[in-house]
Amino acid sequence: MKYDYLVVGAGLYGAVFAQKAKEAGKKVLVIDKRPNIAGNVYTEEIEGIHVHIYGAHIFHTNNKEVWDYITRFAEFNRFTNSPVANYKGELYSLPFNMYTFNKMWGVVTPEEAAAKIEEQRKAAGITEPKNLEEQAISLVGTDIYEKLVKGYTQKQWGRPCTELPSFIIKRLPVRLTFDNNYFNALYQGIPVGGYTKMVANLLDGIEVKLGVDYFDDKDAYDAMADKVIYTGPIDAYFDYKLGTLEYRSVRFETEVLDKPNFQGNAAVNYTDSESPYTRIIEHKWFEFGKDANGNDLPKTVISREYSSEWKLGDEPYYPVNDEKNGALYAKYKELADKEEHIIFGGRLGEYKYYDMDAVIASALAMAAKEL
Repeated sequence: MKYDYLVVGAGLYGAVFAQKAKEAGKKVLVIDKRPNIAGNVYTEEIEGIHVHIYGAHIFHTNNKEVWDYITRFAEFNRFTNSPVANYKGELYSLPFNMYTFNKMWGVVTPEEAAAKIEEQRKAAGITEPKNLEEQAISLVGTDIYEKLVKGYTQKQWGRPCTELPSFIIKRLPVRLTFDNNYFNALYQGIPVGGYTKMVANLLDGIEVKLGVDYFDDKDAYDAMADKVIYTGPIDAYFDYKLGTLEYRSVRFETEVLDKPNFQGNAAVNYTDSESPYTRIIEHKWFEFGKDANGNDLPKTVISREYSSEWKLGDEPYYPVNDEKNGALYAKYKELADKEEHIIFGGRLGEYKYYDMDAVIASALAMAAKEL
């Protein structure tokens, strides 16, 4: 045994666990099949801009322990997530707030906005929402549902809103104030210098091997360490013997534009059903359009985001947490619990839709238990 821990996956969960293990004096090897560290939070510098290669990642948390921990490895800027919704050229504020209601209905006071939502909810006659469509209408009324929720959600999930469970939209922020901050979080921002730099700091002094597939020589890797921290897909670990867990995937079209400003905001959601993409990200606005020295950047980089059905071999993004997949995951979890020397963690290992702070909290909790 050469190592105390073999960590499979150099994403957030793996990097945090590895860092805590090294801090506790353990010998750790981290492997990842990608040619880079940082998993899906990987950022790459293009034209002086830190581009979020696997989609926008905006750090936000109310967990002080997580914030105090992660700010040891990165300084965060003051970025606030205020997306814009584009419905056929009409622009609306997200989260749904007084700016949205004013533009939609011409209402000026919170009282008028609340009355309008209530009027539309009553007209729809929904008492117990049975699906996403009914849940959305009961939260924001019919007009906002039709223009700003329906098309976007159907593109994102690839199925009609009437076939989606209501819980998906329960955390939809609706505010009777002019607050444009999408996340109601005490701490938020983007790591200065990008996420890859932050993960590199977490892995400082730890042996990392990239471009290495754990399953190419699983027995040899297992024999290297007392314990394995596995952050890949749980069904892949068991060679899909009970069936395949489902995900939604995302495809990105990224281009460099020879202009300083494309859309004036980090994220614009296209909420009509005709636009093929769900949103366009303009990466420079995560860092206020400036380079490390505070100079304006002459070019910009945009990514169009297309939601797609996932098939084996695609990048898994969002677990489809419906009853069928939940039942299948429970069976895999039973198998996982019998593996004495393997710990399953992270978004894919636990088949969970995890925000970044929750991934870090989960890794810290597992490290505390283990070490």
